[in-house]
Order: sequence, then structure tokens, then C-alpha cells
Amino acid sequence: QVQLVESGGGLVQAGGSLSVSCAASGGTFSSRVMGWFRQAPGKEREFVAAISRSGENTYYADSAKGRFTISRDNAKNTVYLRMNSLKPEDTAVYYCATKSRYSGYSDYSRSYDYWGQGTQVTVSS
Repeated sequence: QVQLVESGGGLVQAGGSLSVSCAASGGTFSSRVMGWFRQAPGKEREFVAAISRSGENTYYADSAKGRFTISRDNAKNTVYLRMNSLKPEDTAVYYCATKSRYSGYSDYSRSYDYWGQGTQVTVSS
């Protein structure tokens, strides 16, 4: 069973930066695509970014392109999301997620099998 634990959320002013991390345990991290999703109050959960098993390929939602960077350290079983130029509309609970082993990339939340508990990111205007 895979466990995912996010950390690093918080409060930041618009235009600022914040990094969130997700530590994985209980499975073979390097064999899994990792993704970040977010959910704002009253809205559906949406895709933010994903990264391939090796870290060579990354994928971003249009809202994240040019501002967010996803990365991973397979030796530490950790995936990161660096967020720059934050906007109030980035305010949400950020979740990391992973799929079954050797599954391909997807931006569809229901294709992800394991989820963390989420970490709150609040961007003040």
C-alpha cells in the first residue's frame, strides 16, 4: 500500500513563491508516475502537473505552465512542486497522487490510485 504525505503549504502573498513536497512510502516510487492536483472551495479537483517515472518528462496544466515546476528525487522517494508568481486563484488544497506501477501519464484524477491528505496553499492579494 502506497502512502503519500504532503508538506510545505502555507500563506504567501501574490507574486511570491512556495514549494510543496510529497514523501512516498510503501511502494516502488521510481516505478510510478507522480502528479499534483488541487481543489479550491466549491470547485472540482483539477490537474496541476505530473512527472514521469524517471523525471525526464513533465506535464503541466495551462494554468501552471511557466510558473510551476514539478520534480522528483527517486533516491528520497519525494516529489516536489515549486510554485512561482503565485496568484490568489492558486489558492487551494494541493494533493499529490500516484498511479499503479508502470502506468502512463494522465491528467485525469480518477486514473490515480493513491492520494495524500493534501496541504493548504493560500495566496493573499
